[in-house]
Amino acid sequence: MDINKFKDVSDVVNWRLCLGCGACEYVCPEQKIHLIDIVDQGIRPALSSGDCSGCNDCVTVCPGVGVSHEPSMASAKGQISALTEGWGPVLEVWEGHATDKAMRFDGSSGGLASALALYCIEHEDMRGAVHAGFDQAKKYKNKTVFSKTKAEILATTGSRYSPASPCDNFQAIEDETGECVFIGKPCDVEALRKTQAIRPNLSKNVGAAIGIFCAGTPSTQGTIDLLSKHGINHDDVQEIRYRGRGWPGNFAVRLNNETEWRELATYEEAWGFLQAYRPYRCHTCPDGTSEFADISCGDPWYRSIELGEPGKSLVLVRTETGREVVKGAIQAGYVELKSVDPVVLELSQKELLRKRGSIWGRVMTMKFLGIPAPRFIGFSLFQNWLKLSLEHKLRSTYGTAKRMIMRNYFKPLK
Repeated sequence: MDINKFKDVSDVVNWRLCLGCGACEYVCPEQKIHLIDIVDQGIRPALSSGDCSGCNDCVTVCPGVGVSHEPSMASAKGQISALTEGWGPVLEVWEGHATDKAMRFDGSSGGLASALALYCIEHEDMRGAVHAGFDQAKKYKNKTVFSKTKAEILATTGSRYSPASPCDNFQAIEDETGECVFIGKPCDVEALRKTQAIRPNLSKNVGAAIGIFCAGTPSTQGTIDLLSKHGINHDDVQEIRYRGRGWPGNFAVRLNNETEWRELATYEEAWGFLQAYRPYRCHTCPDGTSEFADISCGDPWYRSIELGEPGKSLVLVRTETGREVVKGAIQAGYVELKSVDPVVLELSQKELLRKRGSIWGRVMTMKFLGIPAPRFIGFSLFQNWLKLSLEHKLRSTYGTAKRMIMRNYFKPLK
């Protein structure tokens, strides 16, 4: 089946292309889409009983079926040309941290996304920030929140290596009386841009989009199994941290009726376990650094981290809006940043660049097997694929074909 013939999100889900962003729930004019956390897959949309009108808006805004850098790429003036092919539009590269000590400590890597969002709220008259937070009913899960104060932002710092769908609350942005901040994964920001193109009332209230670096989103089953590995029932969790509380921080939990944190595993151990739970669609995503955001934040892994070293992060300025936010946040004292050589980005995120190189081979193999594949425009995928070693080229083609056949991916889900 060709993705151009997808009628609604059920086709996206059935062909395993859903990324779980939640934009389809917001955009459905008949409110017939609701989100379900399928424990071993991720957050997925489901259609209510009864036929829909067939407007196709849910597919139009879906990043799972594909994304395009046109015309956004052309509009980004002053790009660092050496980075464009591998990382999308980048105007400036910075390294630094939040100046607030609590925000820096609790954040995954320097608290910069939180600090920049807080600056927008307190100095740029933005009404609040829509982003992922903790589900108060099931503390090991995520839920979209709308933070308006420093205390609310501090309460939701840190990475979440489990399903989150911040696009499901675009309505909060649309309903506000002014501009807002949006914070999300690369696919979430892609969905934001696609939705803005068809929802002007939403678009006028998006003041800034802050993206985070991402290597994929493990299913909820990953968290449940990781907790179980350490003898903990997920229903006993009061608070969970995949990292943060130091850099990069440890996988830790607080249990019901306990005040002390239990540190269960290092960041490397926890992520090494969880990454096996990523759905295949995450492996066909070329955007690991939120290329459609105004500002992107992620770890500077170009050097070893000293024990007890406070967190730092890379900041990629991608648009003029992002440039103004970063400049204002520096001047107002919310962040401490220094300009760094663009090569630091590649040295910090070698795996993301290698993954991007594999996408062309994976997508072409899917098409060869007659499996609906996402469509990407403006990512220089073939050029990136050519830079791979022969071994990695074979993995991206033969390995993909083997996986598709063994897992019956040439057949839709029922």
